[in-house]
Amino acid sequence: MLFSAVCTSSSHASAVSGFYQADSVISIPDTLLFKMENAQAAIAKINSSNKGSFETAAIRTELNELNSSLVPIRNDLALPDKITDSKTLSSYQLLLNDAQKKLEAWRTSLSKINNELQQRSQQIVAMSSDSILQVNTGDTTQKKLYSRQLLDLRLRLQESGKSTTANLDTVSQLLADVSSSYFIVTDLQNTISEKLKETGKSLIRKESPYIWAAPGRVKTDVADLIRSSYKGQNKILSYFINSTWDNRITLLLVSLAFFYWVYRNFKKAKELTLRGKLEAVKFDYISFRPVFATIIVCLNLVPLFEPDSPSLYIELTQFLLLGFLTWHIWKKIPPSQFRSWIVIVLLYIVVVLTNVIIDGSLLLRLWLVALNLASLYIGSRFYKKLEEAKFNKRFIRPVLIIYLSLNFLSVAFNVLGRISLAKVHTITAIIGLTQIIGLAALIRILTDAMELQIKVSSSTGGLFSRIDLAKTRVSFRKVLSVIAVILWLLVFAINLGIANDTMALIKEILSKQRTFGSISFTLGNIMFFAVIVYLANLLQKHIGILFGERKVTFTSQNEHRSSKLALIRLVIIIIGTLLAIMASGIPIDKLTVVLGALSVGIGLGMQTIVNNFVSGIILIFEKPFRIGDYVELVDKKGKVKSIGIRASKLLTPQGSEVIIPNGDLLSGRLVNWTLTTEYVKSEVLVKVGIDSDLESVNKIITQEISKSNDTIKNIPPEILVNAIAADNIELKVLVWVNNIYVEPAFRSMLLGRLLLRFKEAEVKIM
Repeated sequence: MLFSAVCTSSSHASAVSGFYQADSVISIPDTLLFKMENAQAAIAKINSSNKGSFETAAIRTELNELNSSLVPIRNDLALPDKITDSKTLSSYQLLLNDAQKKLEAWRTSLSKINNELQQRSQQIVAMSSDSILQVNTGDTTQKKLYSRQLLDLRLRLQESGKSTTANLDTVSQLLADVSSSYFIVTDLQNTISEKLKETGKSLIRKESPYIWAAPGRVKTDVADLIRSSYKGQNKILSYFINSTWDNRITLLLVSLAFFYWVYRNFKKAKELTLRGKLEAVKFDYISFRPVFATIIVCLNLVPLFEPDSPSLYIELTQFLLLGFLTWHIWKKIPPSQFRSWIVIVLLYIVVVLTNVIIDGSLLLRLWLVALNLASLYIGSRFYKKLEEAKFNKRFIRPVLIIYLSLNFLSVAFNVLGRISLAKVHTITAIIGLTQIIGLAALIRILTDAMELQIKVSSSTGGLFSRIDLAKTRVSFRKVLSVIAVILWLLVFAINLGIANDTMALIKEILSKQRTFGSISFTLGNIMFFAVIVYLANLLQKHIGILFGERKVTFTSQNEHRSSKLALIRLVIIIIGTLLAIMASGIPIDKLTVVLGALSVGIGLGMQTIVNNFVSGIILIFEKPFRIGDYVELVDKKGKVKSIGIRASKLLTPQGSEVIIPNGDLLSGRLVNWTLTTEYVKSEVLVKVGIDSDLESVNKIITQEISKSNDTIKNIPPEILVNAIAADNIELKVLVWVNNIYVEPAFRSMLLGRLLLRFKEAEVKIM
């Protein structure tokens, strides 16, 4: 009531005086309510934010895991006599780069949260020190009415201050720990960068004493070397496996597809064998359930799907590959060859284990030299064994030369004190040798699988029944050889530790901007342009196989096909050209200049080419003939073999191929003998003596024609007197043959039979 009376009195006074006069007694409740409402809203917002998740627990867990992963690297780099090779250093660097990215992201996120919490803390302090929100003994009666609400508000402010302070302490401590780990990672990166620089400064500058001056033993225990190497490499491997799981999923899907492909073809082959359409198939490297073959294919393709893999990952996959190959060829090769194979496997294991424990001591360095010499001896003796793997000699010889050269270089580097390079060359040599064996098995497996596909497809009238099988086998082997070379070079570069640098160099060469006049381009654009044009040309050349196109031959078996394939080829060429232009990176304004120059060229000297091109398009839509039609143009007769964009091909009865420009086909007088029907009226001339009985002669001719299966029975032949001479009568025999392609054979058959019948009837032939 008092508050209403005061408000009413104030309003009346204001109306009378004409202006609003603020009174302290009245303004305090208005200001107080406004302040209380704002404070309550601010406290609710702060409490809601404090209850929200700052993800500090997740970051703390991941930070602990990250710190634990840094311990083996720090310990490995801290060993005074440990010689860490460049491949391991590069792998450490990749792991540290990823750790640095995580730490930077955490620092940014935590710094933002820390600033927000500090702003909330300042806001709480400001509200706590606001005199309007405080209750004093000298306050007015009006303000004392809100004393309980103000006390409750101050309690809530205290609770918000405590939770904000606690969160601020947690975030600040976590931010400090993240920053500390960040500095540790930065120091480790600097250490690794310095070691890599020292490694790359000189290939012959010693990092350890010469072998004749090497100490008998070093301070670091061998067990510590093995332990530090294992922990460090284990962290590298764990990081790589966790960060590239999607590549292995893709590889697994490809391997399962291969398994299903071989299994399905074996199942079809078995059904065809039972029906007598195919002989029983048996291969050395694939079976009805190709489990081992699929695993061997999968392990061989690992570098192709995971090119950034560390050397330890390659070593493990290579070891698994050797194990499965050993099981696969067991009892399939003579015992002497199998013993040689076991020697290679044991050599691989010994080299990998030796690579872990090698340090600067004389004994271990001499052991490495002895191992290199043994590798040289085994490699030279293994040449004949590799030949029995039926792998191309032009691949075996370079690999063996590289293998022997790497072992020789390893001995030289070891003697000169470059132990890290000696280790790298030794492990690269043995992996290169064993990988060529795995690739030989891969080629045999894929070749057998393709041979199975060819046999099944040929027996069922599939794709391979329409193509040249011998040429397909040769092309498939070439493709496999190229893939094998790429895989071998990739693993070789990974083990030498030059894979990333090589890829970076290639990328820089391909992506560097170059200028030619006013045109800017890159070698990568040119490469993509050439590849797209090549693939488009290859596709348009062989697209007919997918539509059942067979090789056209001049036989009695005639098959007409539509010219739609030419249209499809035209579409492929146009799309390929557009994609190639887009990949080339040529600006549109530059392209218009090229088109303008092309127009000038057409106007000056390319009319014929354009004419043939346009004529080809018209022929496709107008369809005056089809593939397989028998046509005649001027003095050329033959069967249409193909319809191209610029020219078409005729196959003559003599077996020659005539290439005729489309412009000539469109503008010339073209005769199509098989456009609507394939039968033709054949003309045979016969001369008999002047005293011959024409009625008997006509009867003999009619009888012999009726015996042929190549004539149309419901149309009787016509026998006309064509000319009369002093001693002979020339008869013209007109008969309808049901296929133009059998006309020459029919004429020959008819004349041969008439010769015999005329001799029997004593009809004189002139």
